Amino acid sequence: MNILKEGITVARMGKKEKRLWVFFLNDKNRIQYNDQCKKCVHECKQSFRCMIVWCGKYYSKRRER
Repeated sequence: MNILKEGITVARMGKKEKRLWVFFLNDKNRIQYNDQCKKCVHECKQSFRCMIVWCGKYYSKRRER
């Protein structure tokens, strides 16, 4: 782990782990999810790079019943 000046600990990623998460990493090499997925409780998170076409577990409050 790497400790910053503010006292926050940041876990380092190895090469193998970076290759797995390359689609989710932003310019600061941190994992970033789509805006809709950030607040979601389910584990099916999508990358911030993709546009969500359909998510089976997401229900909009404005949808018709």
